[in-house]
Amino acid sequence: MLKTRIMPTLLLKDHGLVKGVGFDSWRRVGTALPAVKVYNMREVDEIVLMDISATPTGDALDLDTVRDIAVDCFAPLTVGGGVRSIGDVEGLLRAGADKVSVNTAAVSSPSLISESADRYGSQCVVVSIDVKSEHDGPTVHTHCSREATSWNPVDWAQEAESLGAGEILLTSIENDGTMAGYDLDLIRSVTDAVRIPVVASGGCGNFEHMYEAIEIGGASAVAASSIYQFTEQTPVEAKAYLAERGIPVRMNGILARA
Repeated sequence: MLKTRIMPTLLLKDHGLVKGVGFDSWRRVGTALPAVKVYNMREVDEIVLMDISATPTGDALDLDTVRDIAVDCFAPLTVGGGVRSIGDVEGLLRAGADKVSVNTAAVSSPSLISESADRYGSQCVVVSIDVKSEHDGPTVHTHCSREATSWNPVDWAQEAESLGAGEILLTSIENDGTMAGYDLDLIRSVTDAVRIPVVASGGCGNFEHMYEAIEIGGASAVAASSIYQFTEQTPVEAKAYLAERGIPVRMNGILARA
């Protein structure tokens, strides 16, 4: 039985961790390495690390930071932000990332998805899809939400899958940081359209939101940040709650289900 994954998201900006609302209004919430060490003790299934300043500024990948984090990260690590080429993908994998997330470059150069999948395997390739409503409906955005594309999320997710993506990280820009719940309609529309796992992101404020994203939205995993940064709720408690609701999760190395 497939297990639902609980995945904290760490947003890296100028060498520190930040959190915002709607991909804006960033505020400092600490540093990455201590956060990773805490999550090591809280039974997370994976950790997502995103450098949100690399693409807008054109900065080079901070591979030294990735190496430092990877050494102390006991969970699989997905790293994204500023990935522009197959060389960047290789650099992150060599630095200790288990998966590489691509967003802006995937849209502008879709061959990066297929080239990465062919060279390193689809399991390493995560296509991050950031979505915001425009006048003609949900629209994929790039450059940390600054630029709208011509893609709707369903078509782009299907295209990414056809090119070899192994997973979709789907984020609602409007729900991000609100703690008001995931965009269930958005999640369901994408999970119904693809066969690869979809990670729900953006808006989680409590464990019921996670349950809804999985049970109603069909997500294979739930990524969250604010719930762990600004409340006392923990990934271990999230797993216990989901297990009680009949969702299969991994606890203490054992598959748990109520």
